[in-house]
Amino acid sequence: ASFVLTGLPPTPDEVAAFVADPDDDAFAKVVDRLLASPHHGEHQARAWLDLARYSDSNGLDENLAFANAFRYRDWVVQAHNQDLPYDRFLQLQIAGDLLAAQPDVGMDGHTATGFLALGPRMLAEQDKEKLVLDTVDEQLDLVGRTVLGLTIGCARCHDHKFDPIRQRDYYALAGIFRSTKTFAELGHVSRWFDHE
Repeated sequence: ASFVLTGLPPTPDEVAAFVADPDDDAFAKVVDRLLASPHHGEHQARAWLDLARYSDSNGLDENLAFANAFRYRDWVVQAHNQDLPYDRFLQLQIAGDLLAAQPDVGMDGHTATGFLALGPRMLAEQDKEKLVLDTVDEQLDLVGRTVLGLTIGCARCHDHKFDPIRQRDYYALAGIFRSTKTFAELGHVSRWFDHE
């Protein structure tokens, strides 16, 4: 249970306490303790961060560090530890900048949008409109894979052959993501937008 819920082995003291507990609910108490542990949120967040292509740099041509990437990582851990409902978890990551800070769950929507801000970017791309549209495409692909379980990036060029994803739908979504502010500047080497 410890490995599954926290990714960590139980300590010798925890094993001894479990073995010595005569209560029929001893295992349930262990599970409850593990679920309440901050390590549970860290372990669960890791799976989401892998899907969200979390990284401390953008990779590709100009491999620059995302100085605030850790804030998004910590937000995901906090969301899991606070048992944030999944629908709200997604809303904040996709449109958190449009939503005010959420006092009802204590989660910051601006930090949550790190979900869309992180990822590979060809920052030295000289065709800046292509850079912006490639970024939109990557964001759409991310949302499709993580939320819908579909690869929708193909619809940038053609209707999906088997899935009901049409170019018309792709570009409707692309228009929404195109209207977001991803880059602070589109200079020779572009810079992403950091919310302060």
